[in-house]
Amino acid sequence: MTSLIIRKLENENLQSLRVRAAEHQVSMEEEALRILREALAPQIRIGDLALEYFGQEYGVDLVLPKRTPHQPLSFKECSLS
Repeated sequence: MTSLIIRKLENENLQSLRVRAAEHQVSMEEEALRILREALAPQIRIGDLALEYFGQEYGVDLVLPKRTPHQPLSFKECSLS
């Protein structure tokens, strides 16, 4: 397994990690690994969740439309006047 060294970690983040690890009763290394695993885990989509609970094996045949990713809205060009 590979190691990772994080340089220039802010003191506030290090302290927060120390507190969070203590709250979960694990080492700081284990807590950092848990945070990375959670952050990098694939996100489940609502359609996939629906298929998991209501799919063909449950007698329901759901046909989900194909969707393409869209650009998030930008409010930079909006004026409030």
